[in-house]
Amino acid sequence: MDGVTMKDIRKYEVLKEVLEKRIKGYQAAQLLGYSKVHISRLKKRLQKNGLEGLLRPKKPSSKKLPIFVREKIARLYKEVYYDFNVMHFKDKLEEVHNIKLSYETIRTILVQYMLHKPKKKKKVYRRRRRMPKAGLLIQMDSSQHNWIPSVEQKWWLTATIDDATNEVPYAKLYLTDGVFNNMEVIRETIEAKGLFYALYVDKASHFKTTRYGGVHVNVAPEQEDTHIERALEELNIRLIWAHSPQAKGRIERLFGLFQDRFIKELRLRGINEYTEANKYLQDEFIPYYNRRFAHKEGIGSVYTPLPEGINLELIFSKRFERTVNFDNTVKFQGEIIQIPPSKHRISFAKCVVEICWVSNGKIYILYKGNVIYTVNLSQNGKSYKLNREIDGFLNQREYEKVLV
Repeated sequence: MDGVTMKDIRKYEVLKEVLEKRIKGYQAAQLLGYSKVHISRLKKRLQKNGLEGLLRPKKPSSKKLPIFVREKIARLYKEVYYDFNVMHFKDKLEEVHNIKLSYETIRTILVQYMLHKPKKKKKVYRRRRRMPKAGLLIQMDSSQHNWIPSVEQKWWLTATIDDATNEVPYAKLYLTDGVFNNMEVIRETIEAKGLFYALYVDKASHFKTTRYGGVHVNVAPEQEDTHIERALEELNIRLIWAHSPQAKGRIERLFGLFQDRFIKELRLRGINEYTEANKYLQDEFIPYYNRRFAHKEGIGSVYTPLPEGINLELIFSKRFERTVNFDNTVKFQGEIIQIPPSKHRISFAKCVVEICWVSNGKIYILYKGNVIYTVNLSQNGKSYKLNREIDGFLNQREYEKVLV
């Protein structure tokens, strides 16, 4: 079926589970990010028209609308429909002015022109039941603690836990709670179990970008979304934010258990440095915990194998856009990187490329989704050395003729 995306298939799978009464409607609402009322609407569409009932015709984005259309909408609301709510205004635009746009597009336009003030959502705290199947929801968090009493500096334990089974797919001790460290834990979880539906985390800066309004604040384009948000979106894994420590009760209790049993097991084995502690954690303690505390009997699984061709190293990287200089170089992390000719282009001058920075210091340079060059950042931060052979090649007359 044309136009069907992975998101549509995921929506269909979750709603099918609801129709077959294997999960509840409120659980589907949480996994898909919809309200319970909208889940009811989607169920009716699915029952009536199958997968086609879930597909919606694409409507133009407010960012792509011509400026005169946006100004017309703002003028109509200000002069004629100033006391209408957004839905009522949307209906009038369709009926009277033949302007057919989605509710969210119209609301966004009104907010941009300061004609509509979004209402603050009330915080709702409630106890959440376990998911009925493994792989529907993974909780993830980090706990800073003095895991080895003889080591003065506190380290971070970053772990994931399956909401349905209490199984710990992966955990590791780190000196810092950084982006690359959290990426590694998510990646190892996927490699161990497969793709899951949703990740439940707190609002730490590496998961969620905090934006501040005002004319004096300049948010760089690289900060529009966090690197982890972008990576999970590529894998079609929904990111759900917890609003309080109590909301992450399962993993908070996990850390309590680790702070008790794990520390004592380290002492019994005479482990007093973190390299050995990590080896024991992954080789022995996590398997022990899963045998002792995870419960898998009678619980199905929705983990799916990673599709072929997916490079997790590229996905879980920090990505930055750069415009190539006239001499076929880009600057990154204080280093100048020379891009050699490739099968895609001889010269990349003035092209926009994507730099993928991997945790081990490796740099991938992508052009239109294709890897055109790979290099390692040098330890002293000055890895660039002019390649005279490439420079000579680029200055040849044959090269100039090719460009013409």
